[in-house]
Amino acid sequence: MEWTNDTMVREFVFLGFSALAGLQQLLFMVFLLVYLFTLGTNAIIMSTIVLDRALHTPMYFFLSVLSCFETCYTFVIVPKMLVDLLAQKKTISFLGCAIQMFTFLFLGCSHSFLLAAMGYGRYVAICNPLRYTVLMGHRVCLGLVAAACACGFTVAQIITSLVFHLPFHSSNQLHHFFCDISPVLKLASHHSRLSQLVIFMLGVLVLVIPLLLILVSYVRIISAILKIPSSVGRYKAFSTCASHLIVVTVHYGCASFIYLRPKSNYSSSQDTLISVSYTILTPLFNPMIYSLRNKEFISALQRTMSKTWFPLN
Repeated sequence: MEWTNDTMVREFVFLGFSALAGLQQLLFMVFLLVYLFTLGTNAIIMSTIVLDRALHTPMYFFLSVLSCFETCYTFVIVPKMLVDLLAQKKTISFLGCAIQMFTFLFLGCSHSFLLAAMGYGRYVAICNPLRYTVLMGHRVCLGLVAAACACGFTVAQIITSLVFHLPFHSSNQLHHFFCDISPVLKLASHHSRLSQLVIFMLGVLVLVIPLLLILVSYVRIISAILKIPSSVGRYKAFSTCASHLIVVTVHYGCASFIYLRPKSNYSSSQDTLISVSYTILTPLFNPMIYSLRNKEFISALQRTMSKTWFPLN
């Protein structure tokens, strides 16, 4: 990708936590601990799924990919944010900002489409259990992940190109802690209604369409579950979907608030708070929601630890 910038702006200054100057060392310690815990839990999830053959199923394959996305996603934003919390000069180059935005959008959009693929997997498991191994074979799962990545890459490429080909003549003070779309657009000297419309429509494509697909899947799932005569069977079927529904609600709720509201309602302080939740807190809770409260996963983790630490037993 070739970047053109004929303006005076060569770097951006992050002001995301400038109002909390006295708390930045405390925030550094808290965010560092959360980040290390997130990396550790995602590493445990991915290694357990790879090492335990009982977890070589479509659901856990998608979960391992989701953990990989979230690990990379936090790596793009959090280390730079931690450095800036202790630094006097909180800057990022023009090209570095573009790379950060592209990578963040690529992983975030791919994550959104992957959640839709996981919803389809739940639909097949409950509504077509006898054909599950055929409809959700290894090639199909790989194809769904590849499609999610291709869609994420395309959307990220278009949005990042539109944003960073705009002129940046005036201020370089970014009221955020990373290069997100709205804060960077706010610094552009001017931008056409067409570019704003294209960015908004791509946001709709990434958020609304996968969410609609998930809703359709769950309408069919709920319809099938209600036909199960046993209350125990209904509870078990619902419980397999609960984790996915919680993650979907948090992901699409935060992202829709940030990217689908009118520009006139933009608030840097609100965006910073919400962004902290989905860049730091959500990747922390997702592993616990999906895996660390899952009995099947806990059993697999115990088996893996026994084989690794006590191979002779």
